[in-house]
Amino acid sequence: MKKTKKITFKMLIRTVFLSLAACAAVILLFRAGTLLYARPRIHTTADVTPARAAVVFGAGLRRDGSPTPVLQDRVQAAAELYFAGKVEKILMSGDNRFLDYNEPGAMFNYARELGVPSDDIVLDFAGRRTYDTCYRAKAIFGLKEAILVTQRFHLPRAVLLCSQLGIQAQGVPSDQRTYRRSSRAIWSARETIATFTAFIDLWVRKPLPVLGDPEPIFPDS
Repeated sequence: MKKTKKITFKMLIRTVFLSLAACAAVILLFRAGTLLYARPRIHTTADVTPARAAVVFGAGLRRDGSPTPVLQDRVQAAAELYFAGKVEKILMSGDNRFLDYNEPGAMFNYARELGVPSDDIVLDFAGRRTYDTCYRAKAIFGLKEAILVTQRFHLPRAVLLCSQLGIQAQGVPSDQRTYRRSSRAIWSARETIATFTAFIDLWVRKPLPVLGDPEPIFPDS
């Protein structure tokens, strides 16, 4: 009797282990597929095909409300695209659910410090997630094509989401500095899970972000 229980427990542990391994393999497969999909769509500032707008994704604020180094790098990369004549406008999308947390506002201020004219900066205050930013870029701001600006670890998911949500998307990495190895490892692990979630959003959940009246960046188009 004891032997039977022991064998049953071992079988249970083995089943759980195999199930977890299978889940991990599926998640990694989605991440690998996304990397392959995005690779030909990611370029340098010099090589990227011009588009009318760049989209910058939020990346957190310091306690004083200023952009984190990661977010500074994204804004700086977008400014470089603008001054290189690759884009006409920059859509800065981030979270502004709370009065003391305004990602787009901080991005705007930093872009102005870099010399980008106010008239060529558009703010999206409801870009709470990458999915939301891509969805709203098409549904609210009327973008049909865009150059996406974010760090290399995040670009594949951003390119996938915007492309699948109706935007002809290219990506330009915003890695302006060498980030800590520990940070890169954490970001990579989180991005693997987030990529799987992105597929669930696209194919299963299809959530609606915060919407509102259309505010086309280029009314003529």
